[in-house]
Amino acid sequence: MPEQDGPAAPAPRAPLASTESGVVTVHEAGDGPYSQDIVAGNYVIRADEPVSAGGHGTGPTPHELLLAALGGCTAITLRMYADRKKWPLENVSVRLTHDRIHAEDCKNCETKAGYVDRIRRDITLEGPLDAGQKARLLEIADKCPVHRTLMSEKVIETRLTA
Repeated sequence: MPEQDGPAAPAPRAPLASTESGVVTVHEAGDGPYSQDIVAGNYVIRADEPVSAGGHGTGPTPHELLLAALGGCTAITLRMYADRKKWPLENVSVRLTHDRIHAEDCKNCETKAGYVDRIRRDITLEGPLDAGQKARLLEIADKCPVHRTLMSEKVIETRLTA
């Protein structure tokens, strides 16, 4: 048996069931300092921090999950729109990155001091689409529900339950 560095990790915990539609639960997985099990319906997704940040790297970071939500929603929205219009969209892929930039470097931002979160979304559309169809799909990308959520005013209410 190979030697392990540091203390042994605690035994993983069983994921909590999420029975309510639209409810997501998150709890410590028990096998790393930052690893979290995310339960959404019948699905369990792991979130963690990279080893370089003190985690075990057992899953995407929370920011990566946020990008995944936006990318998945974008691709689904474009697919639904193209299918409804019977356009020849053969494949859609979305590549996303997140960083923080100085607000003063952001030409289209209202904020002028401090930092602004920037998400870059590169969309690849495959298939014999004409220029008008591609332009319309690019407009539709900004109408996906997750994009709208990220761009709208948000209220996050936090309560202590126990």
